[in-house]
Amino acid sequence: MNDTLNGIIAYLKSVKLEWAKITWPERKQVIAETVAVIAIVFLFTVSVYLIDIIFKAMFGLIPTR
Repeated sequence: MNDTLNGIIAYLKSVKLEWAKITWPERKQVIAETVAVIAIVFLFTVSVYLIDIIFKAMFGLIPTR
């Protein structure tokens, strides 16, 4: 049990050391990249929707019995 506790404590200390090494991006960069991701997701969503409409129209042209 004592070895497990010492292992956990050593792990948390190493996490704290690694956390200090992180270089966080500037706020402007985070906002710009977030807007870019949202725009790309929006464009892909609209593209898939338009393709869906086209396929529905094409399948509507197939005669049924």
